[in-house]
Amino acid sequence: MRVVRTPAGEVAIDSSGRSAGRGAYVCRTAECIDNAIKKGALSRALKTPLPTDLRTALIAGIADPTNTTIEGGARGQE
Repeated sequence: MRVVRTPAGEVAIDSSGRSAGRGAYVCRTAECIDNAIKKGALSRALKTPLPTDLRTALIAGIADPTNTTIEGGARGQE
C-alpha cells in the first residue's frame, strides 16, 4: 500500500498509486504498519511528522473491500 505526503503537506493513503507527492510503501499487515509507525520509518520516508490518526486510517485501508490495488512482485512489475 502506498502512503503519500501531498505537495500541500497532507498525509494520505494513495489508492491509485499515482498521486503527486512524496510516497512510501508499506505492506498490508497490521504488524508491519505498527512497526513502520513505531520505529519512525514511515515518518522518515515521507520526511514529515505523521498525524495521530494515520494508523487507524491505514488499518481501515487494509480492510477496505473497494481497494483493488494489485500488489506486484519484488519490483512491482510481476
